[in-house]
Amino acid sequence: MTKQAYGRIAHRHVEANGVRLHVAEQGEGPLVLLLHGFPESWYSWRHQFAPLAEAGYRVVAVDQRGYARSEQPERVDAYTLLHLVGDVTALIRALGEERAVLVGHDWGAPVAWTTATLRPDLVRGVAGLSVPPLPTLGLPPLEQARERFGDGFYQIYFQRPGVADAELLRDPHATFRRLFHTGSGDGPRGEGSQAWVVGEGQTLLDGLVEPEKLPDWLSEADIEAFVADYAEHGERAFTGGLNWYRNIDRNNELLAGLHGLPVEVPALYVKGDRDMVTSQIPEEAMHLLLQHLAPRLHRHLTLPGVGHWTQQESPAEVTAALLDFLRHLDG
Repeated sequence: MTKQAYGRIAHRHVEANGVRLHVAEQGEGPLVLLLHGFPESWYSWRHQFAPLAEAGYRVVAVDQRGYARSEQPERVDAYTLLHLVGDVTALIRALGEERAVLVGHDWGAPVAWTTATLRPDLVRGVAGLSVPPLPTLGLPPLEQARERFGDGFYQIYFQRPGVADAELLRDPHATFRRLFHTGSGDGPRGEGSQAWVVGEGQTLLDGLVEPEKLPDWLSEADIEAFVADYAEHGERAFTGGLNWYRNIDRNNELLAGLHGLPVEVPALYVKGDRDMVTSQIPEEAMHLLLQHLAPRLHRHLTLPGVGHWTQQESPAEVTAALLDFLRHLDG
């Protein structure tokens, strides 16, 4: 396949680590690999393609294992962080490259951080959006979450086979509208003080607000694009992504030997000041965490008024930060 021109995004499928992955790509030059989170797809990076390609980079956004247009393995235990790191390392090779800059958002951030830790020979630099390099390079154990938030906490709720899968699928348009709005800086959780907890007798989406109108950064066409990406897997549309959460404790067991191990490659960290994922971490504690786990940190950027969907809510600022980081790597 010939390389694409800057003016358009090309789509194809690539075999990597035994899984058929959908990729969207644009541009030529050093590889920048974009890793989305839940419940998203390659489309989450729509604003970053053209600016990065025009700056001289080969930009590739992948639908990660189990998501959107990529293959969805059936076994729950096929979605550990080690599988996901394997996908990234194999994808770099499948794209004909030797090294890449990794940029991850939400769940994509632990994948990027962990890949950079385990395979620094393949990673020129790593950027994490929203999720910092946590001490175990994964999410806290489920028992800790249960003790803090109760059985209704969304990560606990996701463990029930088939339940969240069906509730998210019941009306995919409403699912994306409510999740994106509620988790954004424009939503009712914008101050970051509330966790996503399902109340007794409620469904998963009952606690999420249906917006009277979409925020300025999100259009009906964007919602349609996400819905279309997820349509391929039918009744299992959301199951692949939920299976990532169903491996939280398994990840902590598998990666126990990495506890406290720093990310030794150059790094960038960007978050919104209204992101509920990081709102409970004081700035001083975040600074110390990054100082210890990302000793080659180029920049820690906090975006005012921005919630969880970092690169979608504040595309110009995120893209500018990425371009500055890339220039730093290129000397």
